[in-house]
Amino acid sequence: MDTADTVTQQIQNYKDWRGELLAELRNLINDIAPELTEEFKWGVPVWTHNGLVCAISAFKDHVKMNFFKGAFLDDPNHLFNSGLDSKEHRSINFSEGDKPDLRGIKELLHSAIAYNG
Repeated sequence: MDTADTVTQQIQNYKDWRGELLAELRNLINDIAPELTEEFKWGVPVWTHNGLVCAISAFKDHVKMNFFKGAFLDDPNHLFNSGLDSKEHRSINFSEGDKPDLRGIKELLHSAIAYNG
């Protein structure tokens, strides 16, 4: 099974709002930043470009979008709401009903890609 199929299958395993949001975030990442490589590491979808950029994952009560070098990125829209004490990572946790800030996520993705050079 190739990476895209593995990611698709993993997302489809969530039959509730988490699966829908994971699919939305995956499409958003792939549309906004086609230069990223979609991989499957540690049991979750991960995107790379000259290093780790971001990952998405589902938990019991939230979906997480993790930026591996988020501590070094400007967050003018104040999207990061998790991992704020981490030396490197920052995350956006989404609860059921939350709508992703598409413009803000796009800015963070481009900043993360630029940070990796």
